[in-house]
Order: sequence, then structure tokens, then C-alpha cells
Amino acid sequence: MSEDAFTPHVLFGIDPMWASTALLIAVYGALIWDKLNRAIVALLGIGAAILSGMLTQDEATRGIDINTIGLLTGMMILVSISRRSGMFQYVAIWAAKQAKASPAGILLLLSVSTAILSALLDNVTTVLLVVPVTLVITRELEVPPYPFLFAEVLASNIGGTATLVGDPPNILIGSLANLTFNDFVIHLAPVIVVVMAVQAVITHVLWGRSLKSTPEHQARVMAMNAMDSIEDWTLLKQSIAVLSVVMLGFIFVRQLNQQPATIALAGAAVLMLLDNWRHHAEHQAENVHKTFTDVEWITIFFFAGLFVVVHAVEVGGLLQLLAQKLVAATGGKLSTTGYAILWSSAILSAIVDNIPFVATMIPLIKSMAGSFGGEQNIQPLWWCLSLGACLGGNGTLIGASANLTVAGLAERNGVPFRFWTYTAYAFPMMLVSVAISHVYVWLRYF
Repeated sequence: MSEDAFTPHVLFGIDPMWASTALLIAVYGALIWDKLNRAIVALLGIGAAILSGMLTQDEATRGIDINTIGLLTGMMILVSISRRSGMFQYVAIWAAKQAKASPAGILLLLSVSTAILSALLDNVTTVLLVVPVTLVITRELEVPPYPFLFAEVLASNIGGTATLVGDPPNILIGSLANLTFNDFVIHLAPVIVVVMAVQAVITHVLWGRSLKSTPEHQARVMAMNAMDSIEDWTLLKQSIAVLSVVMLGFIFVRQLNQQPATIALAGAAVLMLLDNWRHHAEHQAENVHKTFTDVEWITIFFFAGLFVVVHAVEVGGLLQLLAQKLVAATGGKLSTTGYAILWSSAILSAIVDNIPFVATMIPLIKSMAGSFGGEQNIQPLWWCLSLGACLGGNGTLIGASANLTVAGLAERNGVPFRFWTYTAYAFPMMLVSVAISHVYVWLRYF
């Protein structure tokens, strides 16, 4: 709904722009402070926006993008059920054996596997699946796990940049800018292949060539049987079939005249049916409850709250004003605006979580459409935002959810994952990836 369709009436006659801006700053500050769970912060933001009069309850619900919520939920359910089959553990062990248990080879193949899985699933889910197996393999080889975990963090965010479903910022951009799975693959996958190759070379130079293991320890890894990781062959076949159909649905989403959320949720419902068909009625409730427990409800409610807060800012008029200022500052040139979005997104996404940053930037970029001749003409700006936000998330531990997820898993397993140690390596590598992206968008769009 446009800003003209709703007029906010803030308590005590406070200017809606200032009130909504203060709310946004407070939410960002609380997220950076990191003393409260982000879902709590987002829900408090909803309450403040409605109770203060910035939005009515009806207007707040209009700000929530159901397609994004549905797509996230559907993919989480699909992955929750699929991973019970053991398919993801199989991939990790297979990669280790393909590398002949060479530490440098495993480092490379696990990184590539993580990038590919992140493109097809999402980066947080991927690291949750890959990291535990990585720790087992490095323990058997008696090599330091940190280089492997570091490389997987970078690979998860890089691979996730290539598709609509790979990284939460892309889900936001795709849904709110009406971009399809194919659009992301066509426009972003080429540069992501280059970025991933360069990052793999850098990682090898930093760590890979110095990693050594003994023949005895390598023999332990080679003795692992990837087939043993498959826990349920029936579920494996069902999961592969349903995931394949869902991916095809994403590819042909426009021809089907459906939204990605519908496809993901329909696939999730079918896989839940197949998973529970074998169980008696009394066991189905327990099984379904287990599936729903795996859904990251914190993320879901965080997104919902964020949508409402950003909608309040949009209704208040701040984003329209910022869009005009940004266009004026860049001289009205699309290329300069694109570069500004790319680099500012990268730097800021390294400092703050890239999800709230992207949620704020999307309506801001939409507001620029009139200045550049329509929505079709600003499409390069979406790719600049995606590349900057997703790759920029690699810069620090707080830049993306996958980073903190790996750090948490590492610390619980006795592997130190310090903020400054990570940043010292990751930030320069992030700048390299953004520089490659800058050259790419210059050559292709500007």
C-alpha cells in the first residue's frame, strides 16, 4: 500500500517521520547491542509502531510480506525432513573421500560442497549440516578445524548469493522486487563462480598448502563409508524427488503463475505427507511436532517484526526523502548509484546484520524507480544490493546469521572462533569479492 493510502497519527502529535526513524534506530541499536534475542526486539518494534499510532494493526499486517515468510517456512520444513535421511552427511563424507583424505583437498571440496548446498537450500541450514561432519573429519585427520570452518562460513554466504533461496536477503529482495529464481541465477551465478574460485585460491594460500596429516590418520577417513550415513533410504528417495520438483517449480515459477512461497509450502506439505504416511495416527502428531520444532521461529518472527518497523519508516516518508537525496548525490547516474549501493551495502552489512539492512534498503531503492524511468530500469540496483549485502556479510562475525551459527557450533566443540581473528582474515577477503563484483556490474550493466 502506498504512503498516500494511510496517514499515521502519532501520539502527542509527533512527526511520523521522526517517530519512525527513532524506532528504526532503537531497533538497530538493540540488535547491535545483542543483549536481547532479535525476535524479542522485532516484536517490541511491532508493539511500539502500533501503540504509538505510527501504524494501525491492519496497516501493520499489510507491511508483512507473506511470500517471504512462506518461502522461509516451507524451505525450513523441507530441510528438516530431508536431513533425517542422512543425505547431507553423505555429501560431506563423499567429498572427503574424493579428495583422497588430503587436508588441502578436503578443504577445497567441503568449501565447494557448502557453496552448492547453500545455493540450493540456505546458508544457515547448510552450515548446521556440514559443520558437525567437518569436525569429525578434522578430528580423524588431527588437523586444526578452524581453516575448514572459516572456509565454510565464506562459502555458505558466497554460494547463497547465487540464488533466490540461498540467503535471507535474497529472499527479501526477490519477493519485494518481484524477481524469480531464474533472475538470480542468470544475473548473479556467473560472478559468484568467479568469487568462489578466487576465495578458494586465497584460502589455499593461507591454510591449505600448510595442512598436513599422517597416512594413518588419512586411512581413517578413507575407511569411512558414506553409505552408512544414510539412515532412511525411503525418506532419501522421497526427499530427493520432492526437492527436485520444488526446484523445478522455482525455475518455472512465472510459467506456473505462482509465488515461490506457494511452491515451497506445497512441497513441504507433500514431503510431510510422505514422511508420515508410514506412521500410525498416534505417532504422526509427534513426528509433525518434531518437524515444526526444527523451524527457526525466531527468524520467522524477526522477519515479521522487521517488515512492520520498516513499513512504519516507509509510511513516515523517510525512505522517499533518502532516495531523493541519494539520487541527487550521485548526479542522477544509475551506474554511480549502483556502485554506491554495492559498496555501502557491503561495508554496512559487515557491521550490522544484513537482513535488517536489506529490509530497509528495498523500499528505498523502489522509491528511486521514478527517477530512473521505471522499475525495469532499476533492476541492476537489485543485483548491486544483493552482492553487497550477501558478500559483505562475510566481513565480520556479526555480518550474517551463518557466521554466528558456525561460531557457536565451534565454541561448543572447543574450537575458539574469536571476532577479531575472524575479521582480520575475512574483511580483506570480503573486499576482494566486492571488488570483483564491482568489475562485473560495470561490465554487464553500466
